[in-house]
Amino acid sequence: MTYIYYPGCSLEGTAAEYSISTMALFETLGIELIELDDWTCCGATAAEGVSHLLSFALPARNLAMAEKMKAKSDILVPCSACYLNLKRVEQGIKDDHSLLRKINQVLEADDLVLKGTVRTRHLLDVLVNDVALDDIASKIVRSLEGFSIAPYYGCQCLRPYAVFDDPEAPRSMESLITVAGASVYPWDMGGRCCGASLMSTAPEAGIELVAALLEGAQGADAIVTVCPMCQMNLEAYQKKASKQHHTHYEVPILYLPQLLGLAMGLTDDQIRLDMNLCVPGSFREKLANTLQPA
Repeated sequence: MTYIYYPGCSLEGTAAEYSISTMALFETLGIELIELDDWTCCGATAAEGVSHLLSFALPARNLAMAEKMKAKSDILVPCSACYLNLKRVEQGIKDDHSLLRKINQVLEADDLVLKGTVRTRHLLDVLVNDVALDDIASKIVRSLEGFSIAPYYGCQCLRPYAVFDDPEAPRSMESLITVAGASVYPWDMGGRCCGASLMSTAPEAGIELVAALLEGAQGADAIVTVCPMCQMNLEAYQKKASKQHHTHYEVPILYLPQLLGLAMGLTDDQIRLDMNLCVPGSFREKLANTLQPA
């Protein structure tokens, strides 16, 4: 299998460990990722406030670039915000042909034409629906037995496009957690908001949302996510959430490829757990003591 790989800006910066572990995971699975030629920012959340058309044109440029590539494949997107923006264009031009004309007028400046022939896929969608669970199981060399993992999806990979899971009761990560030998932590907060950009605009409200998730995950060994913004909010604001709630939160927030990479015996350089902000000694000690050959 081959996919066109769109890392997006976060995976080139604050979420570099997500990109590194994703590349290592897919290489281990024998799946080729070809990075999108000359990719650019998808517009994130800021473009919409500047121009409605710009918020479509920026991700559309990346889709048009993917259509030009020799590899005629789906475009795989690990970042949930990037996925949402590219998916919004893909769906938008199907529903509104005038939107496609407007987008292509903008893309003319870059000598590009969007046709709508490339399908946008989230990393989780590909792992669950394209990769056989037996193929993943065959790569597991170290069992995560004894670990309780809380799957956290966030908002953007499932809303408003419920393509591969139920946004109100998501379960797609569960089979991947259990195939690694871990147990799924029982909670109903996997689809709740992490606060997103409220951390900048209304930080007290954002920290309340983070604290609720961290509190809900007490008893889990780690939260596993597939979204850079969710990972950053849940990880980077634990101290502020602890202070605001007069408690002490210390929960590792791992990316799904990092979790699977641990079970597959990938090296530290391949999953870059050292780049995570919260990996307490107790978690590392449990890893050392419980990672046994599968």
